[in-house]
Amino acid sequence: MLSVDALVGFIAVIETGSFTAAAERIGQTPSGVSRTISRLEKQLGTALITRTTRRLDLTEEGKWLLLRAREILTELQRTEEQLRTRLAQPTGLVRVNAATPVLDYLVAPLMTEFLDRYPLVRLELISGETVIDLIEERADIAIRIGPLADSTLNARRLGTSRLSLLASPTYLKRHGIPREVADLREHRLLGFTAPTSLNTWPLAQNDIDGLPVEPVIGTSSGGTLLHLAVAGAGVVCLADFMTRSEIAAGRLLPILETVTLPWSQPVWAVFYKQGALAPRVSALVEFLVERLTGKLLDD
Repeated sequence: MLSVDALVGFIAVIETGSFTAAAERIGQTPSGVSRTISRLEKQLGTALITRTTRRLDLTEEGKWLLLRAREILTELQRTEEQLRTRLAQPTGLVRVNAATPVLDYLVAPLMTEFLDRYPLVRLELISGETVIDLIEERADIAIRIGPLADSTLNARRLGTSRLSLLASPTYLKRHGIPREVADLREHRLLGFTAPTSLNTWPLAQNDIDGLPVEPVIGTSSGGTLLHLAVAGAGVVCLADFMTRSEIAAGRLLPILETVTLPWSQPVWAVFYKQGALAPRVSALVEFLVERLTGKLLDD
């Protein structure tokens, strides 16, 4: 395969008219330039330059190669310029993976503003209720809630969101309002199928922080739990970021507030970083940090 350095040396010799002048242009010795041209001719199996004591002339093959070499170097220069422009302005596709409520309540409401700021970026927002392998799923960023177990990931903390116990007015009217932790034994509790740690609620029991509950209805989706609670199916424990609007509208009411422990879940943007982070990915991570930290979430 022809090397770029050989083509640069070849063009320099022809344009300057001598090996000495070509060497000065490209920062080599005249003998080094001569060896480069000789190796190039040997590699191609043909003479490119006819050398005399007074001048250098191109053979027909040399004339053809000169045209192609200039085209190749021009294209390489154009490619480099385009890449520098691309790196200077975030461009391309960013794939984001998160649980459906995170996409619905945290990410999606901000994406119009993000695309207005970075119009050359495209987004794929992919919902998933379980922890994924970013490489296998071809995700650039994942938004995760809770402690991070994977030490191979890089992460930026976006903030925290407090957990609250909630039920709908309809449910509480039918089943009564629990006044103390023990009253929950008489209520329908809604929770997650996995991980089971999500079914430890922020309540103290026998001087131990955290009350494990056994859900009457279990689901993998926090969004489904929210809909079940609003529909009056039972008592739920969810993060404030996804329940604020329902509480404000009166569709859900906080319960056991005086005995609820002040537990908050950290929210992270996680990603693999090998070398410099791609500008399109870095732009979204920094945007989420800017817009979510201390604003949409409870720090």
